[in-house]
Amino acid sequence: MKETYWTPETIDAKARQMLNAVRSNAPRAKAFMPDLSHAALLVLDMQRYFLSADSHAFIPSAPAIVQNLQRMVSFFQAHDRPVVLTRHLNDPADAGMMSAWWGDLIRDTQPLSQIIPELQQSTAVVIEKAQYDAFYETGLARHLTAHHVKQVVITGVMTHLCCETTARSAFVQGFHVFFPVDGTATYNELFHRSSLVNLCHGFATPLLIDDVIETLGMP
Repeated sequence: MKETYWTPETIDAKARQMLNAVRSNAPRAKAFMPDLSHAALLVLDMQRYFLSADSHAFIPSAPAIVQNLQRMVSFFQAHDRPVVLTRHLNDPADAGMMSAWWGDLIRDTQPLSQIIPELQQSTAVVIEKAQYDAFYETGLARHLTAHHVKQVVITGVMTHLCCETTARSAFVQGFHVFFPVDGTATYNELFHRSSLVNLCHGFATPLLIDDVIETLGMP
């Protein structure tokens, strides 16, 4: 099931090819433009649990997106726009179907539950979540509303689970959703491409990290 479809050397060219393919297969995708004055960056679950090679949940392609996410975090913070990092944690009381489905809980006391050092930013807000949806029973919606956010750029892991679910939830709650092709990762390319095609049909605008930064940086 697991494969390395992103590497630091191949991600740029492959992501552009994937974006073109996704757009051709999702003709209803809306080409909305990000607006820096209304945008926030969400970085989902970039924890050692998913990024450490010695973890059973390691995502082989995830290390390849770290540099892109560092660039995005730096860009948003330099322009004083909200950056939210999520940390997925569970205990028996809040796991619900997560426990029934996976049988493994990410507990706060586990070293692997920590966000990777490369993305630990003192000015970023960290929100803990217990389900795929980063909005579910968290303060995320209130935080975004308080900062007059109308658009969210969703990045992190896993593309087809937490990222896709959060993108759908954000859409339902009235946010314009931007989903960088090279800003998320999951266990294999089929999962990744399938999520992109589904989201781009009715929920999110696909684009590249470079496109986000270039568009938002325009005067």
